[in-house]
Amino acid sequence: MNPMSIERILTAQPAADGGGVRLHRLVGPDGMRGFDPFLLFDEFGSDEPDDYIAGFPPHPHRGFETVTYMLEGEMVHEDHLGHTVTLTAGGVQWMTAGRGVIHSEMPRQTSGRMRGFQLWINLPARDKLTDPAYRHIPAEAIPVVARADGVAVRVIAGCFSQGESVVQGAVRGIVTEPTYLDARLPARTRLEAPIPAGQRALVYGVSGRIQIAGHWIEPRQMAVLAAGEVIELQTDDSAAQVLILAGRPLNEPIVQYGPFVMNTRAEIRQAIADYEQGRLVTP
Repeated sequence: MNPMSIERILTAQPAADGGGVRLHRLVGPDGMRGFDPFLLFDEFGSDEPDDYIAGFPPHPHRGFETVTYMLEGEMVHEDHLGHTVTLTAGGVQWMTAGRGVIHSEMPRQTSGRMRGFQLWINLPARDKLTDPAYRHIPAEAIPVVARADGVAVRVIAGCFSQGESVVQGAVRGIVTEPTYLDARLPARTRLEAPIPAGQRALVYGVSGRIQIAGHWIEPRQMAVLAAGEVIELQTDDSAAQVLILAGRPLNEPIVQYGPFVMNTRAEIRQAIADYEQGRLVTP
């Protein structure tokens, strides 16, 4: 298979969101269009409660999906649909905002380390006003591919194939056909991750460093990959962990205003008006 090359390497920048949660954020140099169908990627993580204790109080979304993946700590999700779920280490919440959702994500802990990631995935124009939906995937429901050399791949969404073996992810039926893998490689190991043809692929460094197409990716760096069929990864004398993301580009106009992502400015104005007038979450 044709290996992917690196188009560019981006570094996450310090930012704050919600009630003042400190995080690191990635948005492409040409805005959200650079990651199509992905819109935004955040890493939050700290041992200091003041960095996360304010959490993400109730706020709205429309027009896309949010994916929160926890590595450490606990966070409580609540939304206007009636869901109250505690997201724990290794778990994922996949929320389709559609026509509108109001939710909060608040720390359940007051001490200790909290670390995780949030990814925004666009919805096509035809689904911008679809019914909102929420999925909670606990850690034990996520398939893990474990090799004899110690390489382990958690298959959150999409599929992962090694030889003739294909493992389906925990999350299925998403319109952009995303792949979301958590790959952990011991020192001096290699991994090939096939990517569906025509998809945009990204690799984010979580810990250690990893080589892709002759370039080293450090923690909080993201490799934006060029067209190909497989991502080839290799570690040096230390272990590494990366997130592998891929999805089918929508190639549609993107207009974003805060928590709303639509296709036109008129649709954004309507979203703002609907929220201000209490209509965002009603059919």
